[in-house]
Amino acid sequence: MKKIISLMSIAIATILSVFALAYYMRMDSFAFAWALNFLLMMWISAFVEVVNSPMKSTYYDEKEWERKGKTYTYFGVNLFRKLLVLVGWEKLTRKSSPIEKNTQALLHLHHQTKKSELGHLIILIIVLGFTLFVAIKLSMMQSLWLMILNVLLNLYPVILQRYNRPRIQRAIQLSKPRITRT
Repeated sequence: MKKIISLMSIAIATILSVFALAYYMRMDSFAFAWALNFLLMMWISAFVEVVNSPMKSTYYDEKEWERKGKTYTYFGVNLFRKLLVLVGWEKLTRKSSPIEKNTQALLHLHHQTKKSELGHLIILIIVLGFTLFVAIKLSMMQSLWLMILNVLLNLYPVILQRYNRPRIQRAIQLSKPRITRT
């Protein structure tokens, strides 16, 4: 019951804060697009933490067309990774949760990629809704900031998680003792 109340509270707070943001800011501005994304990141992160799902869905499994990350490499995932290092995001995340060299830490990191992907995917869909609304109500050009930031702050992070997860899975397999690998 406490979990349901928490989830409902987060959903209501999200709706109210997004409504206030849309009411007080021009929806075609960079500031609105930036604030919307980070506001949603805050609330969706809280939502995903409260849900605390084991994330066992087959959605998270590597698909045939994703093998070896070639598709994501084609779409510039390595350039995005370099951008994250350049802006200091990699250093910030490693400082708060350093990568340890043991199976348990790799399993935790594997689960975190699923949570991160889910959060960014939810935000991607919500911001896409706002983008379509602004494009229809105002113009396609006026929805440009929403589109650009949605790609940079949500689509590429989803791609990055999908790119990294199979590599982490292989590292987990290699870190297990030989007897349990077969």
